[in-house]
Amino acid sequence: MARILVVDDEPHILKLVSFSLTSAGHEVFEATDGALGVEVASEVKPDLILLDVMMPLMSGYQALELLKAEEDTAGIPVVMLSAKSQVYEQQEGLRLGAHQYVCKPFTPRDLVQVVDDILAGCEREVDRDG
Repeated sequence: MARILVVDDEPHILKLVSFSLTSAGHEVFEATDGALGVEVASEVKPDLILLDVMMPLMSGYQALELLKAEEDTAGIPVVMLSAKSQVYEQQEGLRLGAHQYVCKPFTPRDLVQVVDDILAGCEREVDRDG
C-alpha cells in the first residue's frame, strides 16, 4: 500500500481517482488546488502525486516546479493528469520533472496500473480508448 496525493479541482475526477486508488489498496490524500497540493505534499510526504494541470490559484505546472525545488518533495514521483493533450504541453510537464503525463479521459483501471507501475519502478502508457 502506497500513500498517494491526488490534486485536482474537479470534484468528480477527485472522487473517481481517490475511489479507484483506495479500492486498489492505497492510502489517498486529496487537495483541490495546486497551492494546497504543495502544502499537503510537504506535510504527508506521499509516495506518489497525481497532479492536474489546470487548477485555480496555482497551476499543476507551477505546483510541480515548487515540489521539485524543495528537498523533501523533490524525489516524489509526479504524474500529471490533464485534458491538455498537445505534445508541447506534455513535454512541458516532463521537462519540469513529471514522471509521466496522462491525458484525460483515462480509465480508472489504467490509471491504477500506471500508478502501480511507477511505484514498482517501471512505466507504461495509458490506453485512452478503453
